[in-house]
Amino acid sequence: MKGQIRNGLSERTGPLGPVVRASKVMAVLLAAAAISLAAPPSVSTSSQHLGVPGTINYVEGQVTLNGQPITPGAAANIVAQPNEAIDTQAGYAEVLLTPGAFLRIGHNSEVVMQSLGLADIQMQVLRGSAMIEAADLVKGTVMDVNMDGATTQIEKRGLYDFDASQDAVRVLDGKAKVEEAAQEKSIGKNHEILLADNPKLKVQDFDKKAVESDPLYVWSSARSQAEAQENMKLASTIVVNGGWYGPGWYWDPFWAGYAFVPGAGLLYSPFGWGFYSPGVVYAAPIYRGYYVRPLHGWHGGTGWHAGAGWHGGTSAATHAYVGGGFHGGGFHGGGFHGGVRR
Repeated sequence: MKGQIRNGLSERTGPLGPVVRASKVMAVLLAAAAISLAAPPSVSTSSQHLGVPGTINYVEGQVTLNGQPITPGAAANIVAQPNEAIDTQAGYAEVLLTPGAFLRIGHNSEVVMQSLGLADIQMQVLRGSAMIEAADLVKGTVMDVNMDGATTQIEKRGLYDFDASQDAVRVLDGKAKVEEAAQEKSIGKNHEILLADNPKLKVQDFDKKAVESDPLYVWSSARSQAEAQENMKLASTIVVNGGWYGPGWYWDPFWAGYAFVPGAGLLYSPFGWGFYSPGVVYAAPIYRGYYVRPLHGWHGGTGWHAGAGWHGGTSAATHAYVGGGFHGGGFHGGGFHGGVRR
């Protein structure tokens, strides 16, 4: 779907359900581990309120959905529906896409969520800026961003920036395909396409330092770190308490938001933070309760960085987690069942 969509937006009625105020997770994992060992929050196994694409996971400042204000405390209780508009008048918003992919919307921006399926995500940037962080992207998933008459299809894990004010599509990491009228062009890491007055969709370099100093990039990086810390705490809680239902969005009652838990192994976000599966947390030592990140990029590195360095053994928190094992039935099922809220 191309061109601006402003008609046919559904009206949202009824009060926004209150939930506990979401806050950034900036404490180190050691503190989180100590809290969870003292009074571990359970991972809900209810079938209601699944973490699904379109969930408004976190907001700061003034944000509306179809003109209705979203307060920080109500954010994770709201799911955008197809053809509903998210408007950040003076704030930021984080929206869940497919498991492992986040949409983050900058100040004074407007994005319409057009299609919200697990295998088919489409959205339109009408105004301002938006960024997609895809730590995971299942093969065959369609993830399209429409802007200024062009459609960008995200083809790989990575980090993608959409700036409607400059008519720019940028790939900071990953690979995408841009289509406009009869033209089609692939665009890779550290390249951009300026849509205005560019009938041949010429690909060019961009000033990466300027993009990395942009407020949306800085905010996205902080949110990525917070999400990684939530992931590690939840993966550790699953090791202790069970409640594992395969890869997806798991509700974290302690922080009142959703966290991504991969099905197996360890994935890295484009910002370098790790997303751990319960199996990795169960089997691997943890540096004094901290999560670790690669030194040389999100595709892996030659060393690890977690405070002062790598600990030569398992931490006390790790022993506690490993000692608990996979209670409550261990690994059940699979697929995108996600985590759930009570």
